[in-house]
Amino acid sequence: MTIVVNLDVMLARRKMRSRELAERVGITEQNISLLKSGKVRGVRFDTLAAICEVLQCQPGDILEYRPDGAEPGDA
Repeated sequence: MTIVVNLDVMLARRKMRSRELAERVGITEQNISLLKSGKVRGVRFDTLAAICEVLQCQPGDILEYRPDGAEPGDA
């Protein structure tokens, strides 16, 4: 089981940099970087909600579940 973080995709779609997102959400740029790389064990719901508010998206636009061995786009 793999959870993939597509935060970099959403940032690109919104033409926003990590630094701006971090400032608007109220967390460090380093934490945004860790989240983007998938190197976190969890994310607080209030942080996820703030990210979704700033990026005007849904949590499913940022987080994706992929079964083991699945490639992007597999259904």
